[in-house]
Amino acid sequence: MNISSKPVRVHFDSDSFHVDLNDGRVIDVPLTRFPRLLRATVEQREQVQMSNCGLHWEALDEDISIAGLIAGRGDQTKTGKISEQPRKILSLAS
Repeated sequence: MNISSKPVRVHFDSDSFHVDLNDGRVIDVPLTRFPRLLRATVEQREQVQMSNCGLHWEALDEDISIAGLIAGRGDQTKTGKISEQPRKILSLAS
């Protein structure tokens, strides 16, 4: 990854968002990869704050790193709910 890649513009269409980087690349991301942005209003989406390493939406409590987008990662939020994180229980027989 190019460490100097910084966001210069974020824009949305009906099902994706697009991040223009200072090196000329554009990252296109389906909104389904970030549920908070998918559920947000147009006004909320427009309230993005850009930094050298990522994007932040204060009202949505959403932070997205440029490195994560370049790597193809989506939402990394962990809910902590047991029902959403099935566990395999192993029993040890003596």
